[in-house]
Amino acid sequence: MAQTSAIEWTDRTWNPVTGCNKVSAGCKNCYAERMARRLQAMGQPRYRNGFRLTLHSDLLDQPLLWNKSRIVFVNSMSDLFHPNVPFWFIEKAFAVMMNAHWHIFQILTKRAERLESLCKRLVWPDNIWIGVTVENQECIYRIEYLQKVPAAVRFLSLEPLLGEISQLPLNGIHWVIVGGESGPQARPVALEWVRSIRDQCLQKRVLFFFKQWGGIHKSRNGRKLDGRTWNDMPSLLSSSAMRSN
Repeated sequence: MAQTSAIEWTDRTWNPVTGCNKVSAGCKNCYAERMARRLQAMGQPRYRNGFRLTLHSDLLDQPLLWNKSRIVFVNSMSDLFHPNVPFWFIEKAFAVMMNAHWHIFQILTKRAERLESLCKRLVWPDNIWIGVTVENQECIYRIEYLQKVPAAVRFLSLEPLLGEISQLPLNGIHWVIVGGESGPQARPVALEWVRSIRDQCLQKRVLFFFKQWGGIHKSRNGRKLDGRTWNDMPSLLSSSAMRSN
């Protein structure tokens, strides 16, 4: 349930929760659902419920066992702020992340309203980064909720990017990840959409990371934009300074 990750912006995943349900257009071809169904068919006991939301309380302490500092993506196979994840479980996960201070934890959610409603009840050490997914203009409202969270690093994942986003509200946002959809039914991403977001980030001095063009054969399409690879991301050392911005 924890493994080295091929995701370009993290080192390892940690999944004390698995399973989710679709809430917006970006969920249509969910990679996590596809993987969960495959693991269920293979008889993996953690996925006996398929993609139905499941808590794995015995995995909560797992990051404390990793001595080497890592960047950890929390719940790549779910959403920590899903309405069916009880607050006590979220609170325990945050306590582990705070105690495992030598790691950086990246949390990504589509449930921005619940994130904002609970954020003042949680402790936000500098090693917990929080982000929301914004796949198109219709989901831009999630950023407003994120901007109210007292985290050291607030970030956006614009993946899969499904349309033009002409004016990103980037106040209080430290990092933006952009990527096209991948997989057998991948929807296309346009060059001008990605360029526009990159240019907005450069203008506002927000770190920009371009993950992939995606497609059915994503490795063939690569991840270069205008002749270069964009790998900007925050560092642990800069987290405290970012909190005041």
